[in-house]
Amino acid sequence: MITRPAGTGGALARKIRALGGVPLLLPGLSLRAAADAEAARAQWLKAQNDDVLIFTSPAAVRYAIGLAPLATRATVIATGQGTAAALHRIGIEAQVPRVRQDSEGLLELPSLQQLQGRHVALITAPGGRGLLQQQLVTRGASLREVHVYRRGSPRLDRRHIDAAQHLPHTACVLLSSGEAMQNLLALLPSAASRRLREARLVVSSDRIAEQARASGFSRVYVAASATQADLLARACEVYSHERQEADRAGC
Repeated sequence: MITRPAGTGGALARKIRALGGVPLLLPGLSLRAAADAEAARAQWLKAQNDDVLIFTSPAAVRYAIGLAPLATRATVIATGQGTAAALHRIGIEAQVPRVRQDSEGLLELPSLQQLQGRHVALITAPGGRGLLQQQLVTRGASLREVHVYRRGSPRLDRRHIDAAQHLPHTACVLLSSGEAMQNLLALLPSAASRRLREARLVVSSDRIAEQARASGFSRVYVAASATQADLLARACEVYSHERQEADRAGC
């Protein structure tokens, strides 16, 4: 089951089919352009003159480039490999955390340790935990937040609800956003949300794993990162391990 934002799960679905799986789409988020495109474009153009540009997601890259091309001499940083890949496709090589691909991982980068007098632009959407913003300012950065898109609750129709409600016991849910998880649990009928909690859950970080367990998920597995390859690799490991356990038990 793919919980990526509406309209962005196609490539992952194709990879699942190639591995012999059956993809089910259950978007946990919807992504929209900034409400005031002209204001967002003006801020984005100003940000390109800053010392450091931090992109928090592949969507941040996509929506920013939709406002205006990227032409900068700034140090460019990506939250994770997926964001770095989106930047690479437009010819930009970004720094990326090697281990934790989240705010904590970003804050470990050497280039973000001493920020006194430096202008840092965070290319993102409104919301989030605020940890990154707080720490960047604490380290002396002059911070500019550029909201190039918005996240919102998805619109679930009958087929989405049916997919969750009739999720087979063998199913695996791929999740890379705690916000998406909370949206789904809030929007799905009780029977469907209960079935979702009973499924295997492959998540992209320890932080989301903790949130999932606190929300009632019991079979939670952590992938190496939020990239499609790492999420699928972890799901395959889970299935392989369960088959081995069944074989040893003589099932």
